[in-house]
Amino acid sequence: VAKEVNLPKGYRIVWGGQFESQQRAMARLTVVVPMVLLLIFILLFASFNSVRNAALIMLNVPFAMIGGIVALVLSRNPLSVPAIIGFIALFGVAVQNGVIMVSYIMQLQKRGVPVEEAAVEGANVRLRPVLMTALVAIVGLLPKIISSGTGAEIQRPLALVVLGGLVSATFLTLIVLPTVYVLINK
Repeated sequence: VAKEVNLPKGYRIVWGGQFESQQRAMARLTVVVPMVLLLIFILLFASFNSVRNAALIMLNVPFAMIGGIVALVLSRNPLSVPAIIGFIALFGVAVQNGVIMVSYIMQLQKRGVPVEEAAVEGANVRLRPVLMTALVAIVGLLPKIISSGTGAEIQRPLALVVLGGLVSATFLTLIVLPTVYVLINK
């Protein structure tokens, strides 16, 4: 625009509307998302009294991000404000699944079960609650993903991020999280 449009003296171009709103929202989210993650970590530390186990549960956040990013790439959707909001919602569910898994493994260890056995039993016993948590959210988001009506372009990126992230986070919570728990709690 600067190359093609010659403005008379005293005039200037200012971008506004949706572009301006999106830029403002993205700037706010670059502050909010790290604050949310820090707050989650503090709450986990307060619950478990262990930096190691709080960090282990926070490992679910990248597990969730993997699926969310893959879903956006496969669907050819850009990283937008609704998608980032989807990531924030996804972080909560992913952390919840980690808490479900790690808290049960810790309970088994307090009863005297060896760490390897506790991790295997914890993954087996907590399989159903972790799957149910993810499945409820996935089923609830399917209408948003397949919709094509008014507002679908706003809802779809959010729903895709949460769906993709739940798939990866659930799988990795059940397989990788107990394994890493054993490695760091021997």
